[in-house]
Amino acid sequence: MIEAAAAAAMAACSSIPLPFAAKASPHQRSHVSSPRRLRLPASPFRQSRSPFAACPPASRLRPRASVSASAAPSKDYEFTDGNGEVELRLDIQKLGIESSKDVFVDVDDTSLLIRAKSDGTLRTLMNVQTLFDRIKSSETIWFIDEDQLVINLKKVEQELKWPDIDESWESLTSGITQLLTGISVHIVGDNTDINEAVAKEIAEGIGYLPVCTSELLESATEKSIDTWVASEGVDSVADAESVVLESLSSHVRTVVATLGGKQGAASRFDRWQYLHSGFTVWLSVSDAGDEATAKEEARRSVSSGSVAYAKADVVVKLGGWDPEYTRAVAQGCLVALKQLTLADKKLAGKKSLYIRLGCRGDWPNIEPPGWDPESDAPPTNV
Repeated sequence: MIEAAAAAAMAACSSIPLPFAAKASPHQRSHVSSPRRLRLPASPFRQSRSPFAACPPASRLRPRASVSASAAPSKDYEFTDGNGEVELRLDIQKLGIESSKDVFVDVDDTSLLIRAKSDGTLRTLMNVQTLFDRIKSSETIWFIDEDQLVINLKKVEQELKWPDIDESWESLTSGITQLLTGISVHIVGDNTDINEAVAKEIAEGIGYLPVCTSELLESATEKSIDTWVASEGVDSVADAESVVLESLSSHVRTVVATLGGKQGAASRFDRWQYLHSGFTVWLSVSDAGDEATAKEEARRSVSSGSVAYAKADVVVKLGGWDPEYTRAVAQGCLVALKQLTLADKKLAGKKSLYIRLGCRGDWPNIEPPGWDPESDAPPTNV
């Protein structure tokens, strides 16, 4: 399970800025002719970092990229994703840079800092705190070509397409679909309202269909979930939601928000048969005071298996809840899903096979075709 820690309080002091104004032209050439200066490699990024920043697979909700207030007048850049590498071009014409000695490129495997000395002042041109994915920092090349600063970064995951340089909301929503490959996403957790808010935000971002099991159940019965629980009990509602999840299990490109609490099927160990048809994200509200504690709390929850939600593929810890930060939480979910699918590139295909075989409850050890879960024959787990 991939773990991500996020706190509403943390989100309150964070922001997720929009990407830079200019986008790369799809026809932008990646080859640069007649460079005047060349440096190889760029210097390692020496800014102090939290030890958890380099501790996969956990992710943090924080600003993904920023340009300092003292940045150059033009913030435009051109971005190109090539074969196994990405290229960044910044216009430095108006900065009055006289030589490559006035440019400083600091890089590590996940971040990029570009500064330049102009009129005796060191200016930050770009500060990407989290690149869209990991790079081979030791193979970074940068040079000045006419009036542009060109940065060439080698990708670790060469087949992964980068929508942009940073891991922003816009980049994640555009880039995650190549990893999900149409497999649906299921949002589980104790709070129905949180599940629905985050599911709708994710669905809108990635272009999937948002589905709330509460709305389907209330529409079918013409009564609220609370009324249903009061009249027939939580077991009746959980049973009905299981039927809904079964019908949704064959659908693709949906983000399903499930019921929270004891009336939710996801809170029961024996009701996960159809939830495994999608990538499941557990939204867990935490009392932890910091990110490290929240991550450790998530690990303990998963290892102990004390709650059914621990069956999820991803757990995102929330330090409280405020609807204002729905997108920040949704972004944390996408970061964790990206890490999950990159860590196991066969996972999406395995989910697809599980669906094609009828979601028989044999996840994650899928049995051969023809296996009957109701039979007395022992599983072969092949």
